[in-house]
Parts: sequence; structure tokens; C-alpha cells
Amino acid sequence: MPHPWRRWKWWQRWGRDPVVVQTLRSTAAATISYVVALRLSSEPAPLTAPLTALLVVQVTLYSTLTTSLRRVNSVVVGVLIAIAFSVLVGLTWWSLALIILASLVVGRFVKVEEFVPEVAISAMLVLGVTQVTDTAWDRVLETLIGAVVGLLFNVVLVPPVWVDTAGDSIVDLAGRMRRLLLDLGEELADPHARPDPAPVAEAVSPAAFERAAARLHEARRLDNDVADVDAALRQAEDSLRLNPRVKEGLLHRIVLRTGLDTLEICAVVLRVLARSLTDLAKEREGAPLVRREAGLALRETLRHLADTLVSFADLVTSHSSAGAETAEDRLGEDLGAARAARDHAAGLLKDEAAHDPERWQLYGALLAEIDRVLDELDPGHRGRRLMEELDRHTRMRAERRRRVTSLAARARRAP
Repeated sequence: MPHPWRRWKWWQRWGRDPVVVQTLRSTAAATISYVVALRLSSEPAPLTAPLTALLVVQVTLYSTLTTSLRRVNSVVVGVLIAIAFSVLVGLTWWSLALIILASLVVGRFVKVEEFVPEVAISAMLVLGVTQVTDTAWDRVLETLIGAVVGLLFNVVLVPPVWVDTAGDSIVDLAGRMRRLLLDLGEELADPHARPDPAPVAEAVSPAAFERAAARLHEARRLDNDVADVDAALRQAEDSLRLNPRVKEGLLHRIVLRTGLDTLEICAVVLRVLARSLTDLAKEREGAPLVRREAGLALRETLRHLADTLVSFADLVTSHSSAGAETAEDRLGEDLGAARAARDHAAGLLKDEAAHDPERWQLYGALLAEIDRVLDELDPGHRGRRLMEELDRHTRMRAERRRRVTSLAARARRAP
């Protein structure tokens, strides 16, 4: 028999999984909404209520509220279209075609987004029965029951905040970028490289181009990783909106979002860096990419750059001020070491370009891409980015408040 502490750790791990939480919440909300609809609706099997609850109950409170409004709006619009058609025509093949067309067109205008087909479904179901009015309002009632139960379910049992999940995704992304940088550094510091550029006939690494191309493929795959992290971050942002357990939701959202934006830019630069190395390997035709001394300096630079990425991710995902200060200090140390290593490598690459002037553009591109990543990870640049985002959100809030005030003033002036 497992120890109680182990059972608790197991539940704690699975209780943080979005799929598990979504499954349990949707099942409970759908069951409760069906029980309520059985008492309030005249339908013998009011399945619209649990269906609505399944569609409405999302992982976060904000998405639950927005989904509820769109779902109820789509059903009401479909019912009104069906009532209008029932007054004019009955159910025939051409009237069915007209009601589907009208429902899909109107659904686009009322902005129900993913529930556009629901407008047509509601209209068809209502038009296909004999007692149009009774069935129509029963369907609206069941939809309202499912939406209200789903919303109250997340209001009473507040969904968890998914900031930790998004933070873990950001740290994992930084870890994958770190491994790629370390691999690129190893390609540059070929242990079999000769101290002098060897002729093609003495090439010692005929597979260098294939290895560089494989690193480029890995760098391109970072786009998919960034998309996955972006999805996790959007879920975290929704969980912070309208959540009574969160006091500084806007700041958390901006910190995570700007952090991911920076890592996304770095991922693009890494892809360009891998491309430059691939072009260099192709130009060298199997010979070492650079002389050994320059390669070792570049490997050291990329190693410090990789550590800087991890420190930046730790800073972005820190929950406490003490942890953030520690991460920022470590980030500053890693940035200093990376810049010093970069300057040393730049001097060696300058000598390399003197021996191999045809490749000076590629050498300069390597340094420029390293500089771009260092600039993006700089705390000063990050501070300016945070202030810009905070100012933008403040202006947006002020504009929305101004519009609401203007509408309220017009309503008071109206007779």
C-alpha cells in the first residue's frame, strides 16, 4: 500500500495538469447542469444544458466567461432566425438551405467566433419541430442553464493559475536553446582542427557540412517550441484575468509575455547563426570552420551565451523579489563573461579574416548575431521594454474608461 505522502504528491502533480483539470471540471459542470435542466425545462431529455456546459467550462475563469457569452449569443440568434422563418415558411429543402445560409452569414456579423455553426444548428433544430415557440424557448433556457452553471462552477471553485506551467515552458525553451548553442560551439572548436587552414586535400572533417546542416534543422525546430510556449502562456494570461486570487495579474502577464518575446527574437537569431555556420562549412568544403584558437574562443563565447539565456529565463519566471534579485545578479555576471569572451573571439576572428579574407563577411555575421542576443538579454533593454508595455496597457485602459464614461454621459442626456 503506497504511503499517504506519495499519494498526495501524485495528486499534486496530476492536479496541475490542464488536461486533468479540464476533464474533471467539464464532467462535473455538465452533470450538474443536466440535473438542473431536468427540473426547469419541459423537455424530457434536456441535453442542450450539459452540451453547453461542456463547451463553456474552460480551464480559466476569463475564457469561461467569454465562451459563455458567445455560446448564449449564438443560440439566441439561431432561435430568433428559426422563429422568423417559421412564421413565413415551413420546413422544406429550400427553406432549410435558406436558414442555414442566413444563420452562417448572421453568425459572422454577431461575432460568435467558433460558435458560428451553432447558430445554424439551433435554427435547424427549432425549425424542425411542430411547436416552434415552446421548443425555441426551451432551447434558450437549457443553454442559459448550462452557461450559468458553467460560469458559477468556475466562480465558486476558482480555477488554478497556470503561471507555473507557463514558467516551466519558458525555462524548458531556454534549456533547448542552451543545448543548441553548446552544440554549435562544439562544431566551431573541432578537436581535430589544424592550427592552420588546411588545403582541401587535407580536410579532416568531411562531415562538417552535414553536422552544421543538422544544427540548422534543430534551430528551425525552435519555431515549433516557441509556438508551444506561446500557447501555454496564453492560457496563463487568461488564468490571471478576472481571477480574485491574483492581485498583480497585469504585471505577471507583461513580465512573462515580454520574456517570451525576447526568447523568440533570440531563437530567430540562433537560426541565423546556425545558417551562417552552415554557409561557412559549405565554403570550407570539409576543412575546419576556423583555426583552433579562434574556434575555442567562439565555443567559450557561446557557452557563456547559453548560460545567459538560462539566467534570463530564471529571472523572467521568478515569483519572489529575492529570487528575482538573485537571478538578475547571475544574469549580469553571465552577460559580463559573455561580452569578455566575445571581445576575445572578435580579435582572433580579425586575424582569421586577415588569413582568409574571402570569409570576412561570415566572420562578421557571427559576431553581429552574438551581439544581437547579448543586447536582447541586457537588463537595461528589458527594463525599457517592460516600461513600454506598461505604458501601452495604461493608455489602453484609459481609452476604454474614456469610452465607457462617454457612453454613460450620452445615456444620461438621452430623453
